[in-house]
Amino acid sequence: MSEFTVGDTDFLLDGRPVRLLSGALHYFRVREEQWAHRLGMLRAMGLNCVETYVPWNLHEPRPGDFRDVRQLGRFLDAVGEAGLWAIVRPGPYICAEWDNGGLPHWLTGRPRTRDEEYLRHVERWFHQLLPQIVARQIDRGGPVLMVQVENEYGSYGCDQVYLRRLADLLRAEGVSVPLFTSDGPEDHMLTGGSVPGVLATANFGSHAREAFETLRRHRGEGPLMCMEFWCGWFDHWGAEHVVRDPRDAADALREILECGASVNVYMAHGGTNFGGWAGANRGGGALHEGPLEPDVTSYDYDAPIDELGRPTEKFWRFREILAAYADGPLPDVPPAPAPLGASASVSLPQWASLDAVLETLGGPEAEYPVPPTFEELDVDRGLVRYEVTVPGPRQPYPLTLRGLRDLAVVYVDGVAAGVLTEEDAQLKEPVAGHARVELWVESLGRVNYGPRTGEPKGITGGVLHERQYLHGVRARGLRLDALDDVSGVAFGALPGTGAPGLYRGTVEVRGAGDALLELPGWTRGFVWINGFNLGRYWSMGPQRSLYVPGPVLREGVNEVWVLELQEASGISVTSVTSKASSVNSAVPSSPVLRSPTQASPSAGAVNS
Repeated sequence: MSEFTVGDTDFLLDGRPVRLLSGALHYFRVREEQWAHRLGMLRAMGLNCVETYVPWNLHEPRPGDFRDVRQLGRFLDAVGEAGLWAIVRPGPYICAEWDNGGLPHWLTGRPRTRDEEYLRHVERWFHQLLPQIVARQIDRGGPVLMVQVENEYGSYGCDQVYLRRLADLLRAEGVSVPLFTSDGPEDHMLTGGSVPGVLATANFGSHAREAFETLRRHRGEGPLMCMEFWCGWFDHWGAEHVVRDPRDAADALREILECGASVNVYMAHGGTNFGGWAGANRGGGALHEGPLEPDVTSYDYDAPIDELGRPTEKFWRFREILAAYADGPLPDVPPAPAPLGASASVSLPQWASLDAVLETLGGPEAEYPVPPTFEELDVDRGLVRYEVTVPGPRQPYPLTLRGLRDLAVVYVDGVAAGVLTEEDAQLKEPVAGHARVELWVESLGRVNYGPRTGEPKGITGGVLHERQYLHGVRARGLRLDALDDVSGVAFGALPGTGAPGLYRGTVEVRGAGDALLELPGWTRGFVWINGFNLGRYWSMGPQRSLYVPGPVLREGVNEVWVLELQEASGISVTSVTSKASSVNSAVPSSPVLRSPTQASPSAGAVNS
């Protein structure tokens, strides 16, 4: 057993000074079969520690319904077997570009404060989760060195009573290793997010000396640590692919270490937002009150170890720097995972309409005076079909969705009428009554950072015809995880068009291994292979293909289904005459499964 403590200037392991050279790797963004390889890559880069968040919403999708909480314990065991230490950040809020910052959708409206109802749920969650951490602390022979209190709370609030309650809760549940907080290196963030008697750390991507000077103004003693060294960044749908020059990132890492500080490289390996768990930001500058900016499926992050687990130029530059701080020679770099043996086209000869899928896998349908939110329908990720009648006779007037979050495909009397967004929520053509309006509303990812975290999804402000609200709204939700098993859906032949719906078929694999899935001509939706949800695709880019981990594939025939939410033949949705028919007889292009070494130039896992 060992003892890890926080000294006046250094971290101490059994009384000896130690520098933490950590890297972020989120167990929930990497297939479990690949943990050992990715952890080996961290060691080979020169790191001695790994950091992970814990997403509450992944493990408790409904109150009291806990799902595979032991997954964290298995990951920490793998960390120990890899010869690394561990830093755990259990939240309850994690940010992490993860849907709702890790907070369950059923907590929407409860603030991250001393609010007793909120804390009651946190206590129940921590009581389930923390035994996985406590049993693996370093003073019990495990790898866990430190545990975080909340996360970047100074970017959200300043409730010191709440933070102290969380710190006390961690201790009461058996956490004995040092606690810490992490915040941006700004006075108001450190004031709001730090806890007296708890180590404070800072998050930044450059200007280490200035950041640590700010931290020292608030904490005159204690080890210096950059808990999130942002060596890359994440991408938004419809924006440019973000990269950071490897030399610039290496210089920033060198500066942190020259300050005598410990570091956590965020991200060392980013992984993938499988299952539609990608979050979103709000643009508009420092206040984060602007337009929605949904995150792509890839969480490559321009990290030193790319989405497929391969070393990049940044990896080699970091390894060169970190080698100077190692106790001995660095281990060899593990061989890359085997790629797919040969490219293969996906055959999708079966189809079911969205209505048929909703009828089979959706929640109950009911009528409401105003549109219910996703949260009221218990939909965390997925879509909701709203139906409302425009009374008549009446003249054509504009139809507007107030408070739309986030995107709606609209049909009027069965004819496609347009695609609406939060920023453009009024149909181009006025609607006359009597008319039946159908609205398929999709969440593009819940906000994970800033004051808009926790906002509801759906039509949150009502349906307006001119200035008049429409009532008697029928609504039915479809959770994304309901499609992990589609055996009960009645499939038929292709509609002969690129109609939205659920397409099912197979792909035959020779030489199962890591692959990229390209979907030319498809617009927006989700893909499953052998029941595993690869995440969202969207033709607007910058992401042009989906990563398919080798362990998902099997030799021979593999099942594939694609949920296309707009259209799948390159025809704009406005040219489709109904959800099941079109004036164009084109059929969707076949998705293609390729080896990463064979992918087309425009089909990188992330490619602008």
